Amino acid sequence: MPSLKSLRVRINSVKSTQKITSAMKMVAASKLRRAQTQAEAARPYAERMERMLGTLAASVSGPSAPRLLVGTGKEQTHLLLPVTADRGLAGAFNTNIGRLTRNIARRLEAEGKTVRIMPIGRKGRDYLKRDLASRIGEDVSFAGRKSIGYADAEAIAGRVIAMVEAGEADVVTVIYNRFHSVISQIPTETRLVPAPVPENVPVQAGGIVEVEPDEADVLAKLLPQNLAVQIYRALLESAAGENGARMTAMDNATRNAGDMIKRLTLNYNRARQANITRELIEIISGAEAV
Repeated sequence: MPSLKSLRVRINSVKSTQKITSAMKMVAASKLRRAQTQAEAARPYAERMERMLGTLAASVSGPSAPRLLVGTGKEQTHLLLPVTADRGLAGAFNTNIGRLTRNIARRLEAEGKTVRIMPIGRKGRDYLKRDLASRIGEDVSFAGRKSIGYADAEAIAGRVIAMVEAGEADVVTVIYNRFHSVISQIPTETRLVPAPVPENVPVQAGGIVEVEPDEADVLAKLLPQNLAVQIYRALLESAAGENGARMTAMDNATRNAGDMIKRLTLNYNRARQANITRELIEIISGAEAV
């Protein structure tokens, strides 16, 4: 049986850990509200723009069509953008994205495709380096940043556009945790390039969308903006999911610490009572011997 001193040290250690996990839970809860509001506000705009460009992709074709809209015409090189957090202590939040990205990469390579990975987030990069280090090129990290803005998404979109225009990527897919609730984040993969075409689109003469002043000018402006918007949406969804996952993980850790403190305190009281009983027996035995 452990000594009373070792039990006291362990109880104090677990109490200190409980204070830390409780504080982290409160911090995550305070950040969650804002992150959730931003993620939910970004969804309608991103979905409508994605739908509009998907409709354009169904009517625009030919060698003159922008690569961001219809792709390069090949599907040989796939660029994956896994979005994870820069910090841990969030349960399976980062592991789920890393595992999904690894499975997608292995499936594509089994089909004879070339896979390139641009991790967004330090945890995703570290996870994928174990098995897919040779596929990882440049990565993006926001460690030490208090918030992520639209300019950050534009910078990432600029890198992706350069790779597509240079022929270094034929298909671009972003993989992220879509925020559903505090206890539920759904791993999601969304194709960015070429623009996904909606099903059951009616084809009309002269196209299904009228664009003014010029279709090429509008697409040249909207396509890079849509790419940045979709990436920004993934970043916001991931940020909300990260705070929700961390809040849940720290709440579970705080509860587990409380249960451990109760068990250790019970063991401490039992050991203390046993010592008292033993000392009384020794005193009584000594008195009787006299």
